[in-house]
Amino acid sequence: MNSKNKNSRNSVYKTIMTIVATAIITFVITTVWIYSRAGAESAESAIGSAAKSSALAAKLSIIRNKIYSEYVGEVNEDDLIDGAVKGYVSGLNDVYSEYLTEEEMSSYTEDIEGEFVGIGVYITKDTTNNLIVVYGTIPNSPAQAAGLKTGDIITSVDGVQCDGDDYDSITNSIRGLEGTKVTLGILRGEEELTFEIERKTVEVEHVTSQVLEDNIGYIYISSFEGNVADQFKKAYNDLSSQGITSLIIDVRNNGGGIVDESLEIAELMTDKGQTLLIELDKNGDEKVIKAEEDKTITMPIVLLVNEYSASASEILAGIMKENVENAILIGDTTYGKGVIQTLYSLTDGSGLKITTNEYFTPNHNTINKIGIEPDIKVDDYLYTGTLDLENDTQLQRAIEELKK
Repeated sequence: MNSKNKNSRNSVYKTIMTIVATAIITFVITTVWIYSRAGAESAESAIGSAAKSSALAAKLSIIRNKIYSEYVGEVNEDDLIDGAVKGYVSGLNDVYSEYLTEEEMSSYTEDIEGEFVGIGVYITKDTTNNLIVVYGTIPNSPAQAAGLKTGDIITSVDGVQCDGDDYDSITNSIRGLEGTKVTLGILRGEEELTFEIERKTVEVEHVTSQVLEDNIGYIYISSFEGNVADQFKKAYNDLSSQGITSLIIDVRNNGGGIVDESLEIAELMTDKGQTLLIELDKNGDEKVIKAEEDKTITMPIVLLVNEYSASASEILAGIMKENVENAILIGDTTYGKGVIQTLYSLTDGSGLKITTNEYFTPNHNTINKIGIEPDIKVDDYLYTGTLDLENDTQLQRAIEELKK
């Protein structure tokens, strides 16, 4: 992991960059709120807010002049600006809010669109232990073929040590040109492993399905990004044509994605007019989202969840637990991410992702930092992203319940 000296240097750097950033980010955020959140605050108050940063703008000028007159190394102004803005946003102390450089923004939108060049690994930040953890791999991806597993801890990328502090940059470090290779240092339990993996174009299919015993349909949703609601509908229709009489929906290791995709799937199983989601904004105003269409799935359903089911997965879990009478939840308590981020595209190609809402279940229960308890707890199995009928105790319990 990073040395104390590195931590100290990073701390000093972030302190300086946070001060430098204030003048820049004030104008960036002003633009975002005026044009992307019309009515949230008036242009006059935004301008007034920018004016209040004049003292910090003066400090920025002093620091910039010192860097150019005294610093012995090479100076890249673009890197300084990106670092400054990142430092400012990190001052929110919110693990879900971040500034994305133009390159990072491009990678992020590729994820949403469903195709990118990389190794096909899902990672998350363990905020308790400050670690970068693998929570899944994309089917048929280089990461899956290489043998990366859920729970693996990434300790280095191409020989450079990393931990949770490096989470924002680690995705770009893993990605690269097609045909090139990346070397990951992995801690798996007590075992230290090294994986050299070739980067390839990864096509993301977020939904897979099959028919299990006793005409039980099984649909796995790996993420709520892309066009997943349409993929889910197609998978369900295919299973229905094969005569299924009950359904297992699996969102284990699903870290979330686009909220609307989750709601569109939930609406298939919810009576028209029922509450799907309650959102709370910065001003304390609540927005209640209700089902607008008649439900089309009426058969018995089991939703499989675990500790890596987060965000949009928890939205679906909350709806099914409280507002779908023919559904039960089985597995482990979910992750506990009950806040929603809004992504703003800035004019230079960069992006700002900030937490703008907290959400609650239909019965107004809090999810954030709590998670959702399953109706039947089965916590003796760690789902690895591959269906294992012989050893998957959570799946076995789901089948058992649907046979009753």
